[in-house]
Amino acid sequence: MRTRAVVGLAVLAVVGLGACAPEESSSGSSTPSGADACAKDKLAVKTAGTLTVGTDKPAYEPWFSGDDPSNGKGYESAVTYAVAKKLGFEQTAVKWQTVQFNTAFAPGPKAFDLDVNQVSISEDRRKAVDFSSGYYDVRQTVITTAGSKIANAKSVADLADAKLGAQVGTTSYTALRDQVKPKQKPAVFDTNDLAVQALKNKQIDGIVVDLPTAFYMTAAQLDNGKIVGQLPAGGQAEQFGFVLEKNSKLTGCITQAVDALKSDGTLANLQKQYLTESGAPELS
Repeated sequence: MRTRAVVGLAVLAVVGLGACAPEESSSGSSTPSGADACAKDKLAVKTAGTLTVGTDKPAYEPWFSGDDPSNGKGYESAVTYAVAKKLGFEQTAVKWQTVQFNTAFAPGPKAFDLDVNQVSISEDRRKAVDFSSGYYDVRQTVITTAGSKIANAKSVADLADAKLGAQVGTTSYTALRDQVKPKQKPAVFDTNDLAVQALKNKQIDGIVVDLPTAFYMTAAQLDNGKIVGQLPAGGQAEQFGFVLEKNSKLTGCITQAVDALKSDGTLANLQKQYLTESGAPELS
């Protein structure tokens, strides 16, 4: 996924979407009370009249398009602008800044109002930051190249003898370590680009990544790339959420906006436009 090429992706099926925000959101912050609690002029943003949004650079497909978060193309860019609109911000009032992936959810004050960068919601990360409710339910997936030793794997057990890798600090790495449990020590990479290069060089047999990233890598970055399959879903779906400063006064309003976009079908439509979940078998 981590290149700047533009690949057209279409969706066939998307995750189930919930209803309106409950009294207590999945972020752990109460839903704002009062009709105008989330009015633009009431929001505690870093810069008056501006919604400051962080993401990493390069900004990768299919989450963004052309390495330009500000163009409104790609799933996360489009969702961010939809949230901004719910809060009363025009596209010109959304300002982007570069924030390294691991820095986004590290402890401490933030220069951004919210960060969007395929960050999975976890209880461990919530010790340092706030999360909105999830804007995307994600599955972890194993990819390889045609003809590799795992190209025809049908089960997680078939991966036991493989040399697999994942990006450091990601839930993909956690899934590799805890679900696949390979006999060989997993390879850890600073970026997905480095993992792809290692696969090309046959230093590893496969990579664990989220499903949308798997589609991009196999389509755009790898010659004869192949999706081996999705890892079995756990008891609770992994979700991507917006990251906010710990105890941010914005958390409840961002969650309220995300939940409204779930209810009115916007998230489902954007998933259809930018993501795909077809062609990836389930590993037993």
